[in-house]
Amino acid sequence: MLYYLANWLEAMFNPPGIGVFKYITFRSAAAAITSLLICFVFGPMIIKSLKKHQIGEQSKQELQQVGNHLYKAGTPTMGGLIVLLATIVPTLLWAELNNWFIISILIVTLWLGCVGFLDDYLKVVKKLPKGLIGKYKMVGQVSIGLFLGILIFYFPDLFSSKFHYFSTLTTIPFEKNLNFDWGLLYIPMVIFVITATSNAVNLTDGLDGLSIGTLAISVFTIALIAYFTGNVNFANYLNIMYLPGSGELTIFATALVGASAGFLWFNAYPAQVFLGDTGSLALGGALGGLSILIKKEFLLPILGGIFVVETLSVILQVSYFKYTKKRTGEGKRLFLMAPLHHHFEKKGWAEPKIVMRFYILAIILAIITMTTFKVR
Repeated sequence: MLYYLANWLEAMFNPPGIGVFKYITFRSAAAAITSLLICFVFGPMIIKSLKKHQIGEQSKQELQQVGNHLYKAGTPTMGGLIVLLATIVPTLLWAELNNWFIISILIVTLWLGCVGFLDDYLKVVKKLPKGLIGKYKMVGQVSIGLFLGILIFYFPDLFSSKFHYFSTLTTIPFEKNLNFDWGLLYIPMVIFVITATSNAVNLTDGLDGLSIGTLAISVFTIALIAYFTGNVNFANYLNIMYLPGSGELTIFATALVGASAGFLWFNAYPAQVFLGDTGSLALGGALGGLSILIKKEFLLPILGGIFVVETLSVILQVSYFKYTKKRTGEGKRLFLMAPLHHHFEKKGWAEPKIVMRFYILAIILAIITMTTFKVR
């Protein structure tokens, strides 16, 4: 909105300095600052409202003997509303709203936020232990992946006049002048990425500050890549796909980074509020959606390595337990507890120590991700 207001002011009055609004770098920085301010102003209000309406985390039986999880019962959840507000409002203020990269990522984020909100509402307000039944949650994830896949596959010209040349392609890490073409498998791939990333971030959201801080590191890296992808000079220099208009995603990504940092202020140990599925599903979907829109899906296993390992730990734990129970009649476990962060809690690591070490690993993975553009 402010972008269009600035254009109107420039056309009518041409005041000095108004041209700065044309630069994505300026608007991205402004979006990040705006999102932080929204968190600091409205965050305490939302937390107070959640407490007033007794929308708190329920005690999980399996976690009562792990770390300090007993104190977490009753802590306000659905804090993802803070992150969503602090991401969407700055994007609406600072981005080009007729840009389909922006429209698409907003739809994906809001849709999964609604799915997560319904899950939280059923668990916390309606007191249904499992919340939204798994198959219905999956329908919500698959449907938005199907929407995004169809949009890119069948209507690429909505994004730009040249987007159809790249619509089913993705960059192969560490390879130069070589992209992978998904062809008819493109839509299933998009569905898988959206579903997998939203679930992976959700699984990682088990310790104070863990998922939101790790996500902020990953999305900051995506913001840089989105800027390079939408800038013809950087794209040519790095020899990556140039996607006109995709640079606007930098504004959404930096708004999300600012919102994550602002939420971390309240979510750091000991947490005053939790993301809930409202936040974790939406933010995971946003991470997957960003990687899809800038054609960097193969970078996700590297950049989101923490989320991948957390998810694999659950899959391996369940699979090994079922296998050993079938073979020996008694199920055995690979880890003391899954997801992986609870394994380290069981080993006696303090919660802040686990979170900080995961942050360090996330930063290392972000650096490796950026080196893929030069080490080729």
